[in-house]
Amino acid sequence: MSGQQPARVGPMDLSLTMPPPTRIDEDRYQRARDLLAGGAVVALTGAGMSTASGIPDYRGPDGTRRVTPMQHGDFVTSAEARQRYWARAYAGWSRFAGASPNAAHRAVADLEAAGLLSHVITQNVDGLHQQAGCRRVLELHGTLTRVVCLDCGEPTGRGQVHEWLDVANPGFLAHVDTAGEVRPDGDVALPEDLVAGFRTPRCSVCGGDRLKPDVVFFGGSVPRELVEVAFELVHEARCLLVLGSSLRVMSGYRFVRRAAREGIPVVVVTRGPTRGDAEATVQLDALVGDVLGRLVTDLGR
Repeated sequence: MSGQQPARVGPMDLSLTMPPPTRIDEDRYQRARDLLAGGAVVALTGAGMSTASGIPDYRGPDGTRRVTPMQHGDFVTSAEARQRYWARAYAGWSRFAGASPNAAHRAVADLEAAGLLSHVITQNVDGLHQQAGCRRVLELHGTLTRVVCLDCGEPTGRGQVHEWLDVANPGFLAHVDTAGEVRPDGDVALPEDLVAGFRTPRCSVCGGDRLKPDVVFFGGSVPRELVEVAFELVHEARCLLVLGSSLRVMSGYRFVRRAAREGIPVVVVTRGPTRGDAEATVQLDALVGDVLGRLVTDLGR
């Protein structure tokens, strides 16, 4: 967002999560606004939507890879990997869960309420679109608010799992650096000796220890039926609006490719270049909040 920002509005200082603002290209903005004015727009949103809420993306403001995320194969096959994940996630959960929607999330909800935006397909797992008031959200990569047993399928709320971990690991948080960096999926880096003594959650139904947050880890696959629903939403759209995504992974980029192949205009708003620039009808190198705020003013009526 432009203007003065508070240093901390969520898990991390904005200086660590937000790329620098840039001037909006007025010609490109007008072209984007005209394409979106007809409504029936589907938004595809990425991590850049939530950086102004203090949630970092995987690459950081300068585009450099910030962290190596948990890999799906490691989590499902290694008890040590699950222990490491849950210790880190437990330590970071309270701060991550305290994040609030920012102006960009609220602007997307305003565009939906005005009848211009028909649906949101989000790659984010933080639930901030719904907190901001969006009613039609497809969570492509799942949500951190649910936990699922990989053995019996029993679902559990993340809050309940956090309470279990409180009981199983008394005093653990007293040894955690509360000023440490929260990662994009809500976990924090911890020393290995601290992780080694952590007790992981177990399923209340089958007793197994393969409890996994209901999200798609790197190396995992989005359920095919969910992908088909997203493809259908794109097919029915007048315009695809990409917000805060570099489109570096095929999970989101495939929808841009499909829209371009079907002759559906693609508007991309994010800081820096994206993998989909060649397919974009209009590409705006700008902070999503700066552009969306103007769109609400210009089109929201």
